[in-house]
Amino acid sequence: MTAQQAKRVQRLQRKADADTAADGNVIPMWRRHLKEVLHSPSCVISIAVIVIMLLFSFVGPFFSPYQQNGLDIINAKQAPTVAHLLGTDEYGRDILTRLMYAGRISLTVGLASMALSLIIGTVIGLVCGYYGGWVDATIMRLADLLMSIPGLPLLIIIAAMLSSFKVPPESRLYIVMLMLSLIGWPGLARMVRSEVLSLREQLYMKAADALGLGTHSKMFHHLLPNVYPLLIVVATLSTASSILSESTLSFLGMGVMPPNASWGNMISAANNMIDFQKRWWLWIPPGTAILVTVIAINVLGNRLQDILDPKSERSAA
Repeated sequence: MTAQQAKRVQRLQRKADADTAADGNVIPMWRRHLKEVLHSPSCVISIAVIVIMLLFSFVGPFFSPYQQNGLDIINAKQAPTVAHLLGTDEYGRDILTRLMYAGRISLTVGLASMALSLIIGTVIGLVCGYYGGWVDATIMRLADLLMSIPGLPLLIIIAAMLSSFKVPPESRLYIVMLMLSLIGWPGLARMVRSEVLSLREQLYMKAADALGLGTHSKMFHHLLPNVYPLLIVVATLSTASSILSESTLSFLGMGVMPPNASWGNMISAANNMIDFQKRWWLWIPPGTAILVTVIAINVLGNRLQDILDPKSERSAA
């Protein structure tokens, strides 16, 4: 036995020991994964950062003495003071307060578009992987067509059309969510499909066929639970991608429109070199919020992939 094989055997033995409780009972998989997450410093720190950003965005505004759109032209573009900890913008609005409300919109867009694309992609991937044939071929060609179109240019074109039709700012928020979910489902559907194609050849699926279980039972009670680890990882990473896409569109003036605040359109307040060089409080706080949130979500997603993927060498270590 080579040294590499011996190390692999030792890792598998440690994993087997960890999977068995002191009384000899097998520890449920979800509990093992939760234990690994809680013992991973990167996971704990990322979760803490995400929770802090959620509390900051959804609870923080209740403790702010300022309104999101409270105008005070006299104090426009004021540097940070005790009264305004992050200064004011060109209309005298408190940036800290607007940063909280902007976080509500940016996080809501990211989570809602992720959830919608997750539902669409999972259902389509299950149907294609289970049935195959002309159903699989037709839907996957449509997915290939959508994936061949660059996502950001497509979003910009659609957002420009919304501007030309003068869509109200309140409605644009929901349309942005829909746009992000429509360009996000093809990749997810392909991953779910490939996983289902592999799973449907497993022995337990052959047993389900022999028992005469219905299609619904086989798809949603046998195949779908085994795709959950993949869905958790993809959902985490797609949330970060959606936040970045929304911020980019809003920065370009084609996403969430004022007076509604998002982290992207707050950065666009520094629209000249003087503001960019001398009024850092206009763009650094929203930029930092985007950076910290996206990094935390991506780190969590990458670590969850290591933990939940049974083929991962790092998950076996």
